[in-house]
Amino acid sequence: MPSRPSASRRTVLRGTAAVPVAGLGLAACSAPAGGAAADATPTAPVDLGAENEVAKGAAKLYRDHNVVVSRSGDGALKAYSTICTHAGCPINKLQGTTLVCPCHGSEFDALTGKVVRSPATEPLNELPVKTANGRLVAGPGA
Repeated sequence: MPSRPSASRRTVLRGTAAVPVAGLGLAACSAPAGGAAADATPTAPVDLGAENEVAKGAAKLYRDHNVVVSRSGDGALKAYSTICTHAGCPINKLQGTTLVCPCHGSEFDALTGKVVRSPATEPLNELPVKTANGRLVAGPGA
């Protein structure tokens, strides 16, 4: 039986170096640690704060609730989940009226929920929003 050539030191080192790097790729594609409950969209109405916190033509990010609320020029309110539709990461950055996902750089318009930069292809999920006693309330049942 012919003998097989043994792997060179370089081949072995390349193989072992690739394993940790491959693992990093998996970690980068998953939502940050903290558990599904902490990263979820509201499942019941949540009080976000004073109604006057969102000016006309602007948006406000409520990181603790994974919600963004915007107010159009005519005063109409819209709310969206800030769980990225690409990989499920919670979006934690609002630049003007653009939401920026920390995982892969997807960007969304906070006024419409639409994708403005890939890799996401689906818009953010719209949530019901209302004002009650001078407070903003968002989520199912709002």
